[in-house]
Amino acid sequence: MANKRDYYEVLGVSKDASADEIKKAYRKLAVKYHPDKNPGDKEAEEKFKEAAEAYSVLSDADKKAKYDQFGHAGVEGAGPDFSGGFGNLNDILNDLFGGAFGGGFGGFSGFGGFGGGQRQQRVFRGRDIRVRVKLTLDEIAKGVEKEISIEKSIPCTECGGKGAKNSSDIKTCPACNGTGEVQRVTNSFLGQTITRSTCQQCGGEGKIISNPCRNCSGSGLVRKRETIKVRIPAGVEAGMQLTLQGQGHAAKNNGINGDLLVVIEEQEHPNLKREGNNLYYTKIISVPEAILGGETEIPCLDGNYRIKIEPGTQSGTIVRLRGRGLPSVNGYGGGVGDLYVKLAVWIPKKLGKEEKAMMESMRAKDSFRPDPTKEDKRFFDKLKGLFD
Repeated sequence: MANKRDYYEVLGVSKDASADEIKKAYRKLAVKYHPDKNPGDKEAEEKFKEAAEAYSVLSDADKKAKYDQFGHAGVEGAGPDFSGGFGNLNDILNDLFGGAFGGGFGGFSGFGGFGGGQRQQRVFRGRDIRVRVKLTLDEIAKGVEKEISIEKSIPCTECGGKGAKNSSDIKTCPACNGTGEVQRVTNSFLGQTITRSTCQQCGGEGKIISNPCRNCSGSGLVRKRETIKVRIPAGVEAGMQLTLQGQGHAAKNNGINGDLLVVIEEQEHPNLKREGNNLYYTKIISVPEAILGGETEIPCLDGNYRIKIEPGTQSGTIVRLRGRGLPSVNGYGGGVGDLYVKLAVWIPKKLGKEEKAMMESMRAKDSFRPDPTKEDKRFFDKLKGLFD
């Protein structure tokens, strides 16, 4: 899983920042790093994506709460979708500023005069790939590295992803002048209205290929099967999604790769049940063990563990083994959980003659007449509560 910076650090705000402060910080970064203002600058492009992802989480109360508790693992896959390109910077700024400047930001000098001219060429993003990975509780407890085999689109090696063998075979679309969009202006008594639509001649790519590459038929992409290693942290839960940035499908025109989304599935353990970071196990003991006490083995994820059975143990008694549960993902959520062992006393349904006679002789003994102490009564009250 790709290492990500803390979202608060990305936006340059504190964890107790207000919604307005978060929006203001993002707006500043969006203006600074948008691809329309930094054509061809990959570093600025990545910073713009990073800021957009941080804002999409911290501006949503539910996502922000999950992020504050679990970190990146709690909100994997929650970032913005750039599959349709980055869009016009004017559109983003108008949305952020609420259209406060009316006719857009094209002529607003406060932003350095950018965005007022021709729309920049569309930047494509490859599709994401989603795969499911099954993990055992043992793997979840320690974390594990898995190899995942996927088939994905990659840039054509014959044409270098251009779609044509020779650069001279790629021409700027005359209909849209390479922007991928056509613009129509209409006048009415309300004023001037500008509408944009995808260029029909080039399909929104801004280019026309006269002699397509035979290997990729002009798409610039071919299919290939790859094996990718992914490190899954300890403590993950079923349904969590890990994101490997840039490991998805390649994009047209050497655009931005999509992501590989790894969805966690959890295999059922033969003995242990999971609830959050805690584990639960039921140990069946005999009547003599419950009466006389002793020791018994409990299966843990790191091997068997011996516990003591106190004399006079009641069926339903819970023994807590601290720190024998599962860790929290990346340290979020309260450390390592516990293992709770429920002791259930097994009562035989059939007895031999000698055994039955022995039990009959004990029936009349004072020790076997129910006479619960205050502590016993509290225990039985807890059991009764299960039926309320």
